[in-house]
Amino acid sequence: MHRLTGILIFFTVCPCFAEDRNWPQFRGPDRNSISTETGLLKSWPEGGPKRTWMFTNAGRGYSSFAISDGKLLTMGSRDGKEQLIAIDANKGTELWQADVGEELENGWGNGPRSTPTVDGDHVYALGGRGDLICAKTSDGSVVWKKSMSDFGGKTPNWGYCESVLIDGNKVVCTPGGDQGTMLALNKETGETLWQSKEITDGAQYASIITADLNGQHQLIQLTQQHVFAVNAENGDLLWQADWDGRVAVIPTPIYHDRKVYVSSGYGVGCMLVEIGPDNVVEQKYKNKVMKNHHGGVVLLDGKLYGYSDGPGWTCQDFGAGEEVWSDKRKLGKGSLAYADGMFYCLAKDSGEVALIDASPEGWNEHGRFTLEPQTEIRSDRGRIWTHPVVVNGKLYLRDQDMIYCYDIKR
Repeated sequence: MHRLTGILIFFTVCPCFAEDRNWPQFRGPDRNSISTETGLLKSWPEGGPKRTWMFTNAGRGYSSFAISDGKLLTMGSRDGKEQLIAIDANKGTELWQADVGEELENGWGNGPRSTPTVDGDHVYALGGRGDLICAKTSDGSVVWKKSMSDFGGKTPNWGYCESVLIDGNKVVCTPGGDQGTMLALNKETGETLWQSKEITDGAQYASIITADLNGQHQLIQLTQQHVFAVNAENGDLLWQADWDGRVAVIPTPIYHDRKVYVSSGYGVGCMLVEIGPDNVVEQKYKNKVMKNHHGGVVLLDGKLYGYSDGPGWTCQDFGAGEEVWSDKRKLGKGSLAYADGMFYCLAKDSGEVALIDASPEGWNEHGRFTLEPQTEIRSDRGRIWTHPVVVNGKLYLRDQDMIYCYDIKR
């Protein structure tokens, strides 16, 4: 009897049977590149963690991954068509594909840039030319399709890159242009709900985030001219602050404690604004400590982490804006993701992946490896720009047609 009780207790507390987590959109559930995973390796053996599978037919493009109910969803261009592709997240086998639109042609690499967004039984994918589809996650059958050009949008120089947001009954995106910068469609039917006509900036490459402020549910976006918020209910402009973006504005804004942080490359830098009562905007700082081009910035325990053009990998104080540390020697420019006390840093040029402490004390490394093999179809000007994803004890990476899955559980 006692032996049976012990067995029952073991099966009750053993974490092995925990339900899989989902990573339903770009930068994860909260769009902050923070995974709630625990029980992950704190150091890697020589050569890196074990690779469990590799998929070699993802096509051209830079799309990252949404992972939901055992499916990995990404986008790629195959035979001149941009496609939404579903892969078994545990086995690396293709499940289905759905055509999104004609292939975006671009000198830095053809194909889609954005990451699909999963919501229940549906997935939403935005192609490089601005084609937006809603498809069923079960088999990829298309429910509805729209184009950003239907709403006055003009394809940006590097294509549409944002990953659309699901907010309540809406799918929200950024066509840009004179008809209104931001757009909300009914997620079930594709019917237009509103378009934010009070702001008409062209689309850039950042993705929308949400915040609940001053009794309003707000949608926050960054363009080359402004960081701004609209009322999620009707698209009315609530506040805006000037932004001196150049060439391309890419990183997703960060919201915390009534404050919004933005950063851009090309020598621009970063800015923190505070949204007061009545949506009055106050600039807290604007400097060049973090000039993040496209690898993303992560806010953790009051500190910001990312790659800054010039100083290299950088830790910045969120509230004060001051540099805490920087290091350019350890790893080349790239993107990062956080999980279980560690940062997973990916260098865009070499394909090196480093595991470091998520610490304001400096760069403290616990292993690295290089993606092998690497693609043979990448443009001469293209790099490994797909952001890493950590979920369900696995690290997912991509280099064009090649998707890699590594086991990083302890």
